[in-house]
Amino acid sequence: MTKLILSTDFTETYATKLLRGILKYSHQTEPWVICRMPPSFRKTYGIPKVVEWAKNWDADAIIAQFEPDDEVSLFKEAGIIAIAQDYKQRFTEIPNITSDYTASGRKAAEFYFIKGFKHFAYYGYEDVIWSDERGKGFRDYLTENGISDKYIFEFKKQSLDELWHYESQPLKEWLSALPKPVAIFACDDTRANIIIELCNTMSLRVPVDVAVLGVDNDDLTCRLSYPELSSMDLDVEKAGYETADLIMKMKEHWDMKPNDIIVHDTGITERTSTDIFATTNPNVLKALWYIHTNISHPICVGDVVAQVSVSRRLLEQEFREETSVTIYDYISKLRMEKLAQLLLTTNEPLDMLAVMVGLNDAKNLARQFKAYKGMTPLEYKKKYKI
Repeated sequence: MTKLILSTDFTETYATKLLRGILKYSHQTEPWVICRMPPSFRKTYGIPKVVEWAKNWDADAIIAQFEPDDEVSLFKEAGIIAIAQDYKQRFTEIPNITSDYTASGRKAAEFYFIKGFKHFAYYGYEDVIWSDERGKGFRDYLTENGISDKYIFEFKKQSLDELWHYESQPLKEWLSALPKPVAIFACDDTRANIIIELCNTMSLRVPVDVAVLGVDNDDLTCRLSYPELSSMDLDVEKAGYETADLIMKMKEHWDMKPNDIIVHDTGITERTSTDIFATTNPNVLKALWYIHTNISHPICVGDVVAQVSVSRRLLEQEFREETSVTIYDYISKLRMEKLAQLLLTTNEPLDMLAVMVGLNDAKNLARQFKAYKGMTPLEYKKKYKI
């Protein structure tokens, strides 16, 4: 029986998903005993006391949000496996549960870029690796695609030690000064929720004036926001499963050199906070609004053209100028993104999912999905869902 200490912030959905993955592994192998140790214990008494408690409890392993200066080597000396959940910095002497944060930042920037925004902003923490790297990826993608630095803004004034507390006035002044419309990427859902809250108090319209995207896809936080928050989804549950497997391998081979556990993002779940395309062309706006509100129905290009009072040829030309893709390609891409979300959040068969994204031909849908994602729907589900 494996005994694990999990010391993390259990108010966050990340910890819940991580624990769910660990439990799923234990249900498939052998029973685990898990102690949920609050981070306050480590902060109050220090690592030596945590090690002492772990030894007395006969723990096999600990997963924790360690501080950069924590003496994590003490765990190995005590015969306890230590794994760091990314908190402020990565460790070199123990495995990390981490991610390619730069790639996630780039994906967020691309998401906004193809929506036609011209002004961009990032809201994150100071001196925190997952926040810094997401911000870097966000900026890098934009500058590589011709966006000048003068149109990319950042606000990083808060310490991670003050998760729940923030000073609203500096943030309000920053939001007020941003050119509109602006696309804001926040380092996590908590920061994104704060942006939406302040926009509502300042009469800034979300998403018309300020579009907001978070990370973690915490369902409760996203739906508490008004309008509801769009967010990048992370496959934390699968990472929890892989972490449990790593612990078992390290128990059997104490001297093995383990790799980090990588938490992959599985796409962006779009809700109201980003459901807009930044264009002043009224024909394209009307077309986009129709597409987004009817994507679950079997709409075609002709249906979109019928919503505006210009010819199909002119609308196609204006649409491509604004979005860089045809109306048909835009509809197809939106359907594939919706299907990707459904594959990971439901257990419906493919023929039912086809209906839910406005198509009746499941075989054709599978072919389109493979062309777009590089794998079949089944392969995608196996890769990103336990």
